[in-house]
Amino acid sequence: MANSNIEKYGLVGKNISYSFSRQYFTDKFEKENLPNFSYENFDLQDINELQSVVAETLYLKGLNVTIPYKQAVFPFLDKIDKKALAIGAVNTIKISKKHKLKGYNTDYYGFKKSIKPYLKTHHKKALILGTGGASKAVAYALHQLEIEYKSVSRNPTEEQFSYEDLDEKIFEEFHIIINCTPLGTFPTVEEFPPLPYSFFTENHLAFDLIYNPAETSFLRQAKAFNAETVNGYKMLVFQAEKAWEIWHK
Repeated sequence: MANSNIEKYGLVGKNISYSFSRQYFTDKFEKENLPNFSYENFDLQDINELQSVVAETLYLKGLNVTIPYKQAVFPFLDKIDKKALAIGAVNTIKISKKHKLKGYNTDYYGFKKSIKPYLKTHHKKALILGTGGASKAVAYALHQLEIEYKSVSRNPTEEQFSYEDLDEKIFEEFHIIINCTPLGTFPTVEEFPPLPYSFFTENHLAFDLIYNPAETSFLRQAKAFNAETVNGYKMLVFQAEKAWEIWHK
């Protein structure tokens, strides 16, 4: 792609100054010698502001979407990819020359690719902490990996566990624990999901979608009981590169 082309990208979310995406893509454009490409944060207090962002930002080719708009963005899209529709969350938008918006989900791809190297034969069941947009992508990826899962919520439905339900028996059955909540994200790094951490063992895999800090309180406490731990950094890299691929296909 010629350097004379101007292309703009960005992240839509709320209170996103901490975001991974802007730094990642800015570094990428520098490394790949794309001086006319830029990436900025669109910190929206309300998802309705998205329409003016798209209308007023010249050369805007694509957007990433983060908390709390991965589901709220649906009514603003002209088309939705089948996988994103099945997941029920969008984290990537491609903008056509005619300003048509198509939504995709690359979170599931990033999660699947980043957890795969850590899976062992006894990793047959997973607990998903949280029920937001990211958890839906994780559930979709686990289904593709043929891993059974159950969600854990502060306000559980009949099919979900509450945090109070979690006991030693459940931990003996579910060997993958995935944090899809924002608990422990910088700057509130001391927060963590309310789990009975002493039930973690060396057979457990603790995966945190958070990448900042690199080791959250959740991961640190799981590791104290010999669980294998993985943070969300690689997942973000994989999903970002998948978004880049979508914007340029």
